Amino acid sequence: MLLLVVGGTAAAIGLVLVLADKIPWLDHLPGDLLYRREHNSFHFPLTTCTVVSMILPVVLNLVLRWFRRWVAWGFDLPLGAGRWE
Repeated sequence: MLLLVVGGTAAAIGLVLVLADKIPWLDHLPGDLLYRREHNSFHFPLTTCTVVSMILPVVLNLVLRWFRRWVAWGFDLPLGAGRWE
């Protein structure tokens, strides 16, 4: 079960990275630090990191609540993993 969760998480992160170019507002939000000179540049997405860190816990809490209710209702976990105790 743990292997499936880790694999699913890695796949989701990979999908986000592939589709990140398709989301125009995620690239350069106001507050992102950008430093450019003649031969180098540095981009630190400060605001983007802040937005993602505010959204991610909400999504994870919703998913964990859904799993807890699923187990509390007596449903087995996927692939016959049994019950959480």
